[in-house]
Amino acid sequence: MKRKVLLSTMVVLAGSLLAADSRDEVKSAARKLAEKDNYSWKTTVETGGNFRPGPSEGKMEKGGYTVLSMSFRDNTTEAVMKGDKGVIKTPDEGWKSLEEAAADDGGGQPNPGRFIARMLRNFKVPAAQAEDLSGKVKDLKSADGVYSGDLTEEGAKSLLTFGPPRGGNAPEVSGAKGSVKFWVKDGALSKIQFNVQGKLSFNGNDRDVDRTTTVEIKDVGSTKVDVPEDAKKKLS
Repeated sequence: MKRKVLLSTMVVLAGSLLAADSRDEVKSAARKLAEKDNYSWKTTVETGGNFRPGPSEGKMEKGGYTVLSMSFRDNTTEAVMKGDKGVIKTPDEGWKSLEEAAADDGGGQPNPGRFIARMLRNFKVPAAQAEDLSGKVKDLKSADGVYSGDLTEEGAKSLLTFGPPRGGNAPEVSGAKGSVKFWVKDGALSKIQFNVQGKLSFNGNDRDVDRTTTVEIKDVGSTKVDVPEDAKKKLS
């Protein structure tokens, strides 16, 4: 009996150590990407509902600017980030700071710029996003350069609502769950994919969410980041 208990304990400890090693390997791969001078990425989001954003493209330079282009239906919104500051430009307006865009209620009409500005307050480039996601998993398993695991309930909740709530208008979340995968090539992060599921309840309305986000990293070390002068002035 004692031998069985000892063996069971050793198996559990070995599993915990392997999970810790896998998590450290993902973090190391993310940091290796973060050390690069520049890189680009493409993000696609698949949902089962009516909200279907188009693909978004991003470029970043170490210690400099991050440029984003986000599409939804026939509209494209540009954004430029540097440090803790950011500006966005919608098709119908000039450059605005995130604070200005978030405060614009659009005269009571739907305002995608306002939504995007609020979402960008929690924005992370892929290297930082991977480190953050690795801390939201129960454990990670590796096979052929792919690390995968299930999200914790709290981790899934934070991704369902695009980060921590601001103010008292956060939706209630139930049944939160999800999973994440990391691809590593030559020791550096090359791709991220995560799925989140759950129910959001807000103002008496319930909405089921099943969303898969895929981030593909490319042009590492050969990306050129061009920033419009008007955006630079607004950021200064």
